[in-house]
Amino acid sequence: MVHMNVIRFSDLCAQGKAKGQRVFIRADLNVPQNDAGQITEDTRIRASVPCIQMALDAGAAVMVTSHLGRPIEGQFKPEDSLAPVAQRLSQLLGRDVPLLSNWVGGVQVAPGQVVLLENCRINPGEKKNKPELARQLAALCDIFVHDAFGTAHRAEASTFGIAELAPIACAGPLLAAEMDAITKAFAHPQRPLVAIVAGSKVSTKLTILKSLADKVDQLIVGGGIANTFMLAEGLNIGKSLAEPDLLAQAKEVLQIMKARGAQVPIPTDVVTAKTFSADALATVKKATEVADDDLILDIGPETAAALAEQLKTAGTIVWNGPVGVFEFAAFENGTRVIANAIAQSKAFSIAGGGDTLAAIAKYGIEHQVGYISTGGGAFLEVLEGKTLPAFEILSRRAAQ
Repeated sequence: MVHMNVIRFSDLCAQGKAKGQRVFIRADLNVPQNDAGQITEDTRIRASVPCIQMALDAGAAVMVTSHLGRPIEGQFKPEDSLAPVAQRLSQLLGRDVPLLSNWVGGVQVAPGQVVLLENCRINPGEKKNKPELARQLAALCDIFVHDAFGTAHRAEASTFGIAELAPIACAGPLLAAEMDAITKAFAHPQRPLVAIVAGSKVSTKLTILKSLADKVDQLIVGGGIANTFMLAEGLNIGKSLAEPDLLAQAKEVLQIMKARGAQVPIPTDVVTAKTFSADALATVKKATEVADDDLILDIGPETAAALAEQLKTAGTIVWNGPVGVFEFAAFENGTRVIANAIAQSKAFSIAGGGDTLAAIAKYGIEHQVGYISTGGGAFLEVLEGKTLPAFEILSRRAAQ
């Protein structure tokens, strides 16, 4: 992770450079819908409004596009349409937002107007970033604005190809905010830097654990991942979810951390049950006393309290994943205590991942987390230490 030097759309607008220009915004408007095609959760649409409004206020001719779902390229189906999004966007912007299809060959839009361009993933060549499509997209605009962090880890025609060829390529406010938060957490962190990586499987988070083992002062593991680490430390975990074939990797992470004088705190107590269900009887046990037929479904109160104390003295906290089965009341204590400790900590905190966002919402701490990342896969790749394609191309264009 290096510090990103990119052109910011907000700066271009402030300098009057967007006035009368054709501005193409790649937003992330990929929202969930029910079977009737109604939007069930519109956070992403609301989050995209500031960038669109900024472009309109600057006197630009504004085009916005996004992907929605997983359409087949070249085959338009009604359920792939951004029509419900156009409707919601019209309400939020307080103006008509026409939806245009078959737009690759040219778009009619005047300064002070905004149009929504139909699902960009329907365009043949989008996913594979075909040069011909990238050229056509770049020809539509004077300024390309990448404002879709959720797709920042993908090099597609509407996110990467267009950025290479457009006259100007810049970061929208949403993408810029993600870049700033990531830089603050990883490039120049206030120490101690504590990462919480939890979830059911080590395998899906192994590269993240290894990447963080080199950087963080403390690596707090939870969920099924903690079980595998407990196993690596020689503790019995009964019939808990774990991955015995990854013990060598878990031990390697422990070694890397130990060699740097950093810590992976192993739970000293756990909450167990005999079955995985909401009404299962929960029993708190010492980590050394787990029975062969026990399932570990949460960290114990002693462990949770100890971790909370550590989080209060942290300088930077990176959070990905609940530490127990927080959906069940009997096994939510660990995650709730951790969430509240993050909320109360003076540290700069950055959180991301679907389950993590659900926990933040459940415990109502949205306003006490420094930055909530909305880009699932992109956030995980940042944790893995990868440079995202969007960051790479925008910094390259800024340097030209």
